[in-house]
Amino acid sequence: MAGFDFRVLGPLEVGYDGIAVTVGSARQRTLLAVLLMRANQVVSLDELVRYVWEEHPTTGARTTVQNYVMRLRNTLSGAGGTSPIITASDGYLISVAESELDVWRLRELVAQARAAEPELASKLLTEALDLWRGNPLADIQSETLRREVAPRLTEQLLSATELHVDVELGLSRHNAIIGELRDLTLSNPLRERFWAQLITALYRCGRQGEALQAFQDVRRVLAEELGIDPGPELVELHRQVLAGDPALTALATRQPLPRQLPPPAGGFVGRTAELRALDQLLDRRPGIAVITAGGGFGKTSLVLRWAHDRIDRFPDGQLFVNLRGFDPSGPSMLPTSAVRGFLEAFGLTPASMPAEPDAQIALYRSLVADKRMLIVLDNASDSSQVQPLLPGSPGCTVLVTSRSRLSGVIIAHQATPVALDVLGEDEAQELLTDQLGAQRLTAEQAAVAELCAGLPLALNIVAARAAKKNGLSAGRVGRGGHGRPAGRAGRRRAVGQPPRRIKKVPTTPWAAPRPRSSACSA
Repeated sequence: MAGFDFRVLGPLEVGYDGIAVTVGSARQRTLLAVLLMRANQVVSLDELVRYVWEEHPTTGARTTVQNYVMRLRNTLSGAGGTSPIITASDGYLISVAESELDVWRLRELVAQARAAEPELASKLLTEALDLWRGNPLADIQSETLRREVAPRLTEQLLSATELHVDVELGLSRHNAIIGELRDLTLSNPLRERFWAQLITALYRCGRQGEALQAFQDVRRVLAEELGIDPGPELVELHRQVLAGDPALTALATRQPLPRQLPPPAGGFVGRTAELRALDQLLDRRPGIAVITAGGGFGKTSLVLRWAHDRIDRFPDGQLFVNLRGFDPSGPSMLPTSAVRGFLEAFGLTPASMPAEPDAQIALYRSLVADKRMLIVLDNASDSSQVQPLLPGSPGCTVLVTSRSRLSGVIIAHQATPVALDVLGEDEAQELLTDQLGAQRLTAEQAAVAELCAGLPLALNIVAARAAKKNGLSAGRVGRGGHGRPAGRAGRRRAVGQPPRRIKKVPTTPWAAPRPRSSACSA
């Protein structure tokens, strides 16, 4: 199938249907590179000017950028396809499929490799690493752009290389990769993981003395360059080499895939617009959303329903933690405790984790780097609780739920805010009908929906109680067995705030609700 082929893992190259496409001036190439590095996202005119002219924009630079965009469109459409550059509010975006951008293909191949058997994983990683043709965007004149994106792209390459070496070691190909590992430690002397892999490969080849010498080499480099000692992984590896630990010659076991999502909640209806907003995250880098509303609005239910329906989009696993941000039974969870739980989900034992919290966070971010994972941070109290749990590189999708807006996360990480409101009357009645059946609700379904003010938790509580009390109507159950419903509650309130009739809701999302005087006041 014909399509564009954009390559940024080296000098910028463009192709269409296998034919090279020549992009004109250096500034047009810079403009295209900026759009590609923010593919499927709007880049403002002011940002484009900053990248193209850096510190010295000319008079009329905005108009010149618009002319460059017009020429780029003509060049790309002239290659035989429709130009993928789209005009947006005060800027432009380039619409690119995952298969059309080499850095995204690399991520996809790495993700497939993580889920594959070793032999196939080796082939997939070799294909991924072959996409790398040199320094990223080597021919782009914008130093600002290269400074911002080159370290991130290089980190993806090095992470993929580490994974490839791990796979080769697991396939007992330690002798074949020693030369490559020596080159990697020379070109990346401060990257301790490559040294650890070299020491392991040497030891497995029966070259214990050289393995010990490699440890002395890395210890000297770290001391001279940074004034630090080797980290816990290297220290433990050194101990194993000295002791002749048989565990070093055992084949590596595959890292378990975390599957931490709770089951989806029942009684879910509607939320079409919110589900669509979350769907848009799948094509964003990074894909972070903050879902906010008061207690009982169904934030967690929305997230779990969306996640389970799209589980195939996260082949590298799913992490879930309840941060207990609004739990009256105790303090909210510390980010370091959440990180340790995530590390355990990856198969690490407490003894194998770094001692320092910062090192644990760094290890967690290394484990999720370049993976297609879902990370759910449920019931967060504030931005400071969430920040340490966000991945350090794009690839993962992160969903955060909170009663607070978390402006710090939204601003600093370009997260998508999703505010929940109460259900509409039709959706509220649909939920009750699904739970109890139409016959029991024919007379009073509007009254019950009105009494519960469209709050999903309250509606589910009424339905659950009514199901147990066959002789009592749903409306009377909702009123605690007597009384009449008041008018529609909470008409003048902010989106995501509880209606006035709803006095209190359970503060722990996965605790069983305990209604008090009225099912709708729980």
